[in-house]
Amino acid sequence: MGQRPIEEWWHELDPGTRQWFREHPGVQLLPRTVTNVVHQLSGSGDRDQHGELELSVQDRDFIKARALEQDRA
Repeated sequence: MGQRPIEEWWHELDPGTRQWFREHPGVQLLPRTVTNVVHQLSGSGDRDQHGELELSVQDRDFIKARALEQDRA
């Protein structure tokens, strides 16, 4: 992504959006609704022509780790 890494603003996400990420840990391309939330928190983002945003490998790894933590709880 063209903005701050997700680990820097994860705690600022609303609980529903954090849960969406945990339920979709392998997603590479964020839908517009989630992209809008991410864009507001992370700064500029490189959206595609459909208003979607691609996650970096590091961000996807971070989300997968959060999903695993939830599964263990």
